[in-house]
Amino acid sequence: MSESAIRLSGVTKAFAGHVAVSELSLAIPRGSVFGLLGPNGAGKTTTLRMVMDILGADSGTIEILGRPADQAARDRIGYMPEERGLYPRMVVDEQLAFFATLKGLSRREALRRVGPWLERVGLGEWRKRKLYELSKGMQQKVQFVATVLPDPDVLILDEPLAGLDPVAADAMRETLLDLRRQGKTLVLSSHQMETVERLCDSIALIDRGRKLLDGPVREVKARHGKNTVVLAFDGDGAFLAGLPGVQKVSDFGRYVEIRLAEGSDPQAILKEAATRLRLSRFEIVEPSLHDIFVEEVTAHGEAAA
Repeated sequence: MSESAIRLSGVTKAFAGHVAVSELSLAIPRGSVFGLLGPNGAGKTTTLRMVMDILGADSGTIEILGRPADQAARDRIGYMPEERGLYPRMVVDEQLAFFATLKGLSRREALRRVGPWLERVGLGEWRKRKLYELSKGMQQKVQFVATVLPDPDVLILDEPLAGLDPVAADAMRETLLDLRRQGKTLVLSSHQMETVERLCDSIALIDRGRKLLDGPVREVKARHGKNTVVLAFDGDGAFLAGLPGVQKVSDFGRYVEIRLAEGSDPQAILKEAATRLRLSRFEIVEPSLHDIFVEEVTAHGEAAA
């Protein structure tokens, strides 16, 4: 049995001469949380739509759970698109049951599952309300329940935390991790780097339809080296940006992150800072996915210019 939940090999898609996805190859491990990253227009949504056969690939092959991506294979995927597809004037539990029957569940079994899931996401009291009566965040939860209700083996979630307040977002993250513990494969497409860093086992970064990097999160970060220094201090740290070997200083209020050029000595930064500031924290850390994202996309854009 294939170890990949989804495998793309040389997949290409063009629209009126514009190449949206170019010879993209990905292998998404089973039972993992996988992050598909990229700036707006990178080809993420087009890629997911090809997996679901909403769009047909011009070339290349797609496999799902070790078999060609036919309808039977796609029925084992739960897909939550960024553009939500619910009916505003339909009662919540009725439309959840309707969508589940499209995936092969009986109406009776679908309604049996609806109650526990709505309770889990905090919408038990709203099951008999029409969708338009719910807030945007609550509608987002309904869309998520519609995705998981048929108990798919693979979940593809496009911006799953969009519209959720911080409490609801934390609850959603815990639910996603619980699904992973159950052996589900989760594919997240998101701009929220913190979410990806906390949840994902592996990632792929694409830009202008091409893959820039992929692999386990730990390996991706290790390849970019431990070249970031975190400093917390009292005093005026404006001089830090001018120190030799400093590429960039990001100010987060209570601390700064200093990105160093390759080969620079973090201890030299510490020595200079200690003579001019009162330090409360000095730490050498791996670059964040946010920094890697910006670096790779910027470098790719400059190379293509």
